Amino acid sequence: MVTVVPVEGDFDYIIVGAGSAGCVLANRLSADPTKRVLILEAGGKDNWIWFHIPVGYLFAIGNPRADWMFKTEAEPGLNGRALNYPRGKVIGGCSAINGMIYMLGQATDYDQWRQLGLPGWSWDDVRPYFRKHVDHFLVGEQHAQGGEWRVEQQRLSWEILEAFRRAAIEYGIPESIDFNRGDNEGIGYFHVNQRRGRRWSAARGFLKPALKRPNLKLETSCQAESILFDGKRAGGIRFRQNGVLRDVKCRGEVILAAGAIGSPHLLMLSGIGPAAHLGGHGIDVRLDKPGVGQNLQDHLQLRTIYKVAGVKTLNAINATLHGKLGMGLDYVLRRRGPMTMAPSQLGAFTKSDPSQDRANIQYHVQPLSLEKFGDALHPFPAFTASVANLRPTSRGAVTLKSAEPSQAPAIAPHYLSTDEDRRVAADSIRVTRAIVSQPSLRTYLPVEYLPGESVRSDDEAALAKAAGNIGTTIFHPVGTAKMGRDDDPRAVVDARLRVIGIDGLRVIDASVMPSITSGNTNSPTMMIAEKGAAMVQEDAR
Repeated sequence: MVTVVPVEGDFDYIIVGAGSAGCVLANRLSADPTKRVLILEAGGKDNWIWFHIPVGYLFAIGNPRADWMFKTEAEPGLNGRALNYPRGKVIGGCSAINGMIYMLGQATDYDQWRQLGLPGWSWDDVRPYFRKHVDHFLVGEQHAQGGEWRVEQQRLSWEILEAFRRAAIEYGIPESIDFNRGDNEGIGYFHVNQRRGRRWSAARGFLKPALKRPNLKLETSCQAESILFDGKRAGGIRFRQNGVLRDVKCRGEVILAAGAIGSPHLLMLSGIGPAAHLGGHGIDVRLDKPGVGQNLQDHLQLRTIYKVAGVKTLNAINATLHGKLGMGLDYVLRRRGPMTMAPSQLGAFTKSDPSQDRANIQYHVQPLSLEKFGDALHPFPAFTASVANLRPTSRGAVTLKSAEPSQAPAIAPHYLSTDEDRRVAADSIRVTRAIVSQPSLRTYLPVEYLPGESVRSDDEAALAKAAGNIGTTIFHPVGTAKMGRDDDPRAVVDARLRVIGIDGLRVIDASVMPSITSGNTNSPTMMIAEKGAAMVQEDAR
């Protein structure tokens, strides 16, 4: 017989996941002192220095202290490769280990959500929720000040990045000082979620200040195993904490904020998902919901790398003790220099070919190169120009490997599985080569390292295969519990983020996106949480 230890007392709201969405939800819902809020986090506290120094992502990604260490299935579109699939395992979630890039996406992204029959999700509808919590260094009508989500300029510069910026302008990409005005086409420097040279995670901005409230309780090292039900209503959560199985009751709403991998996984473990799939794992079906775990979308980055000469890159600085000491001193004394680096400093949005109606590819340009995250930097000077298809047509899935909650699910993004995505990938490599051939970069004698001189063919099939060899996740999975109308058989939640067919249960995180946004997905996820919290409060009145 399984021994379950009950948690004393009932809560008005139980939030599963203290990541980017969960931290916002906990702050907003606990602002009402009459409501008791519990937030359950499977990871731990952010009491490790590398969660706070910006360059710490290099040590956090691939480290089980900070990362769930997921892997994808072998991907045919990547020529049989499986990828590491980082997800934050700590309060703050992915905002504690990500690239810190503040990006809203394009106005058309959200207008298309509204056109799918989702009222309240157009660009004009969601802009106030972005503005509600931002504290942006740019003063003007586009951005607000005084919120919890700090946005600053980067605190370093690189000659090689300036050369790439000029080359992109020579190619025809316009300059941009702000990618977050609804149309992000252009080239410029990313704005970052930092405060005076330190990472500004969702935990620092939203959760920790709210934990001073007596009606908010945080529990860490809690792996949710199933949703508890009272008939057709979600009534609590069963979770395992330090080896002890515990049940906690909820008199209001259970809110899943465990992300595009964790939320569908928990739904399926709880009997909500594709009936045949659940039955195959011996799980009793509570609600046949074919869309759970489906519709997985991610931005695949093609990491083109160029060796250069006559210019400083991080590869050379990091190769010597003197260089490392200099970086450390610059950070300690001035909070500047390479240790404040986001993984990508320079960004660009453009069209992969003239037929596109708006920018459909994004560049993340870095003054460094390495084979993959976790590896040492290359021993030669180089830069990386990663380019991603912003609106992939490939759709993947998150499915169960086992009914055992501790067993990670199967993650199959199905990258490059459509003709359209393979065409955009080939065109993206062509655009990169055209930028690098411009006069401003020729000075540094760039030599293509990846995909490499052996892939000089302009043949689309050859370039698409090369893309499969160099492509990797840029850590933006969304869509696995998508919003949709009640008559959409693949919809999991409605426009108010309520699970269709179950009372008292919502999903509020990146998994609800019906289609991926055109850029980095962290801040859109936090907007969803901001708007979702308002919906929860409105519906409780």
